[in-house]
Amino acid sequence: MLKTLFKGGDDERQAAPGMAYAYRASLIGAAHRYVLTDEGLLWRTGRRHGVWPYADIVSVRLSYRPMGMQHRRYRADLRDVGGRRITIFSTSKQTAALMQPQSGYSTFIVNLHRRLAAVDSTARLRAGLGRGIYNSIMALLACVALAMAALLLRALFVGEFAGALFVVGFGALFGWQIGGFLRRNRPRRYTFDDVPKELLP
Repeated sequence: MLKTLFKGGDDERQAAPGMAYAYRASLIGAAHRYVLTDEGLLWRTGRRHGVWPYADIVSVRLSYRPMGMQHRRYRADLRDVGGRRITIFSTSKQTAALMQPQSGYSTFIVNLHRRLAAVDSTARLRAGLGRGIYNSIMALLACVALAMAALLLRALFVGEFAGALFVVGFGALFGWQIGGFLRRNRPRRYTFDDVPKELLP
């Protein structure tokens, strides 16, 4: 399989179900391809390729990353002992503005965790955003909430009930959307046998 992968063959077709995954990060760039094998995580992007032994993977972070009109977009960030990084998305670029969900992402990520567990990996497993980024977002939202509350009180004070209704409606919609993002991306740790379902499509 290594030979097939490095020569640019149809590695996804030859791999066992759930052991291969591919996505396209841009319209003009090469596809990112990954295969789980006994040797490790094989990857190929254009002419660049390599293999990461599972024991060399030191961290995995899963997160929810909606963008544009694509609300089912998820991300896995891997890092090895040498500091190299691999980022795997659950969507592919379809047009300049649209992204297409890729089938097989969830199964591939779950199988990757099983492979890591099988070699008694000590990789750090983290879910959601980094704590610093998450806390910054929460602080910004608190400021936005205070500003909206001030606008609502002012609208009520001067009798602009239509404006007050707009502020309430906008606040409810904004809170519903950002609430789901924050709930899924709450910083936390997880285990190999309990991969967060809310961070998989």
